[in-house]
Amino acid sequence: MRLTSRFNPAGGIADFWTEIRRPTPYRWPILGLSLLCSFGLLYWVMRESVLVPPAPPKVSFISTFEAGRSDAQILASNLENQRRKERREAEQARREAEVKAAYRALGRATGLDVDAMERKIAQDQAAAEAAANADRASVPVAAPAH
Repeated sequence: MRLTSRFNPAGGIADFWTEIRRPTPYRWPILGLSLLCSFGLLYWVMRESVLVPPAPPKVSFISTFEAGRSDAQILASNLENQRRKERREAEQARREAEVKAAYRALGRATGLDVDAMERKIAQDQAAAEAAANADRASVPVAAPAH
């Protein structure tokens, strides 16, 4: 079946012409309202709106450091921050070890072979590290330019 025979506008136009020629009292107000709705919707959808880009924000920098710190003061501050970071990491490692111990105890209490599971995890981690090292070794390193 051809597309033009299925969607031929001639029949629709003929029907419209027949209905618009019929002397009904509301044909012109209905036609006007239909056109007003159609063109109003098209106007609302197609009108162009240009938005002004927002003004850039005003940035205020807040510094907790003194303005004229010496290199020794900066180094001392960095070392203290590093010590605090290492203490936090040690505390986190201690907590993780406690959690692992609790899970080991739970696993043993429920009859699981926790030692075999830990060996399997260690083997998987070693294989993943070996694969990562092999990938790193296969990447060519650029020679320094002279």
